[in-house]
Amino acid sequence: MAAELEVLLKLEDQNYLKVYFSDESGFSLNPSVTYGWQPCGKYTAIVPQKSQRRNVFGLLSRDNKFEGYDTFGTVNAQLLAACIDDFATKITQKTVIVLDNAPFHHADFMANKIEEWKEKDLYIWFLPKYSPHLNIIETLWRKVKYEWLKPHHYANWETLNEALDEIFDNIGSKYSIQFN
Repeated sequence: MAAELEVLLKLEDQNYLKVYFSDESGFSLNPSVTYGWQPCGKYTAIVPQKSQRRNVFGLLSRDNKFEGYDTFGTVNAQLLAACIDDFATKITQKTVIVLDNAPFHHADFMANKIEEWKEKDLYIWFLPKYSPHLNIIETLWRKVKYEWLKPHHYANWETLNEALDEIFDNIGSKYSIQFN
């Protein structure tokens, strides 16, 4: 299946189609801190806070074109389909969306929409199971959570959302990822 993805990317390199990698991620006042450094004898604390959760369904191309759809509720098949319906109105050439195998990605509701999207030159391609390393949007989520969001952005809900808006509005310019 990874070979199929390589074929899609080669077709994109030849301008035959456009490939967008997609996934969902959530953001809340509980920061994602894997490790940290502080001077000897000094203690740094980030106090987890109970908060809302901002879920984002994102689509990212290798040239850092990004479309993001936010919700403060649950991401399910109906919401995902509505996001893809909106995205379909913005494409200008044959486009493939790469999706992972989350159960709601394979829901009957989604399966019924696939034919409708094909008529709009929008195709869904599912990654092989257990292969997040093939989905480049995973790199985006890591960059947002572990590099671009800073500790002071977790001061309160408003500050976090302002920082996320700044990041998502500037992917491809101020915030970009170099894909090989």
